[in-house]
Amino acid sequence: MSEKKSRRERITGALKKLGVIRLKLPHSSLIEISILVMILSIAFIVRMLPIRWGFYLSEFDPYFHYNSANYLVNNGFAAWSTWTDYNRWYPFGNDVWRVSYPGLPFSYAALYVILRAVGFTASLWEVAIMWPVIMGTLTCLVIYFFTKDIEGKAAGLFAALFLALNAAYIQRTALGFSDDETVGIFGILLFFLFFLRAIETKRPVKNSVIYAVAAGLSLGYVTASWGASRYAVGVAAMFVFVLILLRRYSTRLLLSYSITFAIAFFIAINVPKLGFSFLTETFNLPIAGVLVLLCLCELFRHTKTMKTKVIITSTVLGLSLAMLFVLTTYGFLQGTPGKFILAMNPFGAVNPIAESVAEHKQGAWGTFYYDYGITALLIPVGLFFAIQNPTNRNIFISIFALTTIYFASSMIRLTLILSPALCVLAAVTLVRILKPFIVIMKEAPVIPQRKMRFGAHVGKEFSAALLIIMLIMLIFPFYLPRPRIISDRAYTPATIASSSAPIRTHVSDWIDALEWMHDNLPDTAVVVSWWDYGYWISIKANKTTLADNGTINTTQIAKIGRIFMSNETEAIKLLKTYDVNGRRPTHIVVFTTFLRDTQGGLSDRGWGDEGKWIWMAKIAYSIFSELGYEFDEYDRPTTFGNWTQQGFTWTDRGKNTVVYKLMTYGKETLGGATPSVTLQHFKPAYIKAGTVISTSDGQIFMPVLIYEIVY
Repeated sequence: MSEKKSRRERITGALKKLGVIRLKLPHSSLIEISILVMILSIAFIVRMLPIRWGFYLSEFDPYFHYNSANYLVNNGFAAWSTWTDYNRWYPFGNDVWRVSYPGLPFSYAALYVILRAVGFTASLWEVAIMWPVIMGTLTCLVIYFFTKDIEGKAAGLFAALFLALNAAYIQRTALGFSDDETVGIFGILLFFLFFLRAIETKRPVKNSVIYAVAAGLSLGYVTASWGASRYAVGVAAMFVFVLILLRRYSTRLLLSYSITFAIAFFIAINVPKLGFSFLTETFNLPIAGVLVLLCLCELFRHTKTMKTKVIITSTVLGLSLAMLFVLTTYGFLQGTPGKFILAMNPFGAVNPIAESVAEHKQGAWGTFYYDYGITALLIPVGLFFAIQNPTNRNIFISIFALTTIYFASSMIRLTLILSPALCVLAAVTLVRILKPFIVIMKEAPVIPQRKMRFGAHVGKEFSAALLIIMLIMLIFPFYLPRPRIISDRAYTPATIASSSAPIRTHVSDWIDALEWMHDNLPDTAVVVSWWDYGYWISIKANKTTLADNGTINTTQIAKIGRIFMSNETEAIKLLKTYDVNGRRPTHIVVFTTFLRDTQGGLSDRGWGDEGKWIWMAKIAYSIFSELGYEFDEYDRPTTFGNWTQQGFTWTDRGKNTVVYKLMTYGKETLGGATPSVTLQHFKPAYIKAGTVISTSDGQIFMPVLIYEIVY
């Protein structure tokens, strides 16, 4: 008995000692952490939904980033500085280090190395596929702290929840979508968070310096990873300029600004794609201009006479103009890349290659509601609250929101940058609106008896009803049958798993074709395809290609367009120009989608090259206008056919093009009809329908057709 008692006492004593070392958290902090963990879990789970259709990289660019990371892992990180990939852009090859951002491949290659070092056996392929899910979840954590600094804990939690369920952001951080945006949005928000903390005058100088260094490193990380870092740079310059206009200059602002951009730009000029020319880009000149203004403000603080101030201003202005004149005259001033000009001026001249990319289209207002639901309607209210209380942070979030609304309207892809700004404003709005009613819910005010006859009191019942209505309004767009925002963006297969078709079905055609190319084509094979499929063929199938999604050589893309839009004789002449030391293109690939109706008729679906041939013609025309392509009022080539109510009807010239003959031969072969076209210089090598989708209208085929080139 005594032995049992002694054992019980020892256990009790051990538990008491364990209780001493437990974390002593306030009840409110425990609830806050629990809610935040739940939100992060939701963000993670939602982004994992595409796993239903398989564990794949999505879209096209992620394959390039994976290939780059794989090269780093196998050859060392220093090998990046001399890497030329001859498997792409035959016969010239691709100087990857010169034309690509290293941030993303370096990031998850480093993560892979660390995981291997601590004993995890995950492959680089698995790390690449999981990377966007991890970064999307971490970004929700960053926006929590960012919004918490603006409006408090409750707003931070709401902002994190809104971003976790934001359709535009989910689309770019879902499983497999390992593109630049995964680190871009994370780094931009981290930069904003640290920079706003750095300029606070209430903090010790030492803390401001630490935050400024962190802001510079964060911005430097973005510049090394994503071209849209120019947006973050521009917003920061505009924000500081507004603070100067509002006479909110402080020495702390000059110190933080100088440290932040000195570190960020030092990192940027060491990225080969950017180099020293990044400093003289017209887009970055405002940074230098704002720095000059900050220095003037500091000098004015130590200058008493107006005469001295005028002399200083005149001298600085004269030197600045002289420097600008020298940079312009001697060609040091660099222009801004075209797609950023397109974002700033969507009504300007459009590069046909950029125009052919769907994500470069102008955004419609209906798209905003489709992406953001009812939270889109909270933007004006949030801006009102921010302007009403113009603190530094509120001024910043106003600039952030207004600029992103403009850019998202000019280019649909940039709804991604609008997402965090909208989530912050929506969270601030919600907290401001609901705060009085929450107070009432906690404790109803005491109303004197003599006043009850003169006015009605807002009771707990009304407050509770309002809270429930607001909650329903916020969440119902995510669950409405049409459209379900979450399922439309998150519950979607990886692009390659659906053969790049807008359907939620596993279609194996591209996967099967790439495996066939990998296993059956010789290592010396050179494959011709439209640039959309270049990364898949060069990386997944490991075959040499003429062009890919990097679009670094518009002339070569235009030449490929001419090959597809020419007759066989002219196409062969063009293909022979790629003969280098006896090696020349050996195979050509087209992708087509068509419906075989219940009567056996064949009609195009428009998801493959039967819809993309227009861009082949337009891009070829833009570079080689001597071909004489004509355009009708819809800016579509009429040389090859005409649009009718029944669809597109090819002319005789159109029916003689390579792209039409290759698509038609494969379509009619698989559709059960005798091919109506005769091929002279192309021999079928792979004609197979991996997946046939049955519908009420008939059967949908989406084959990848591979032909051997016969010279």
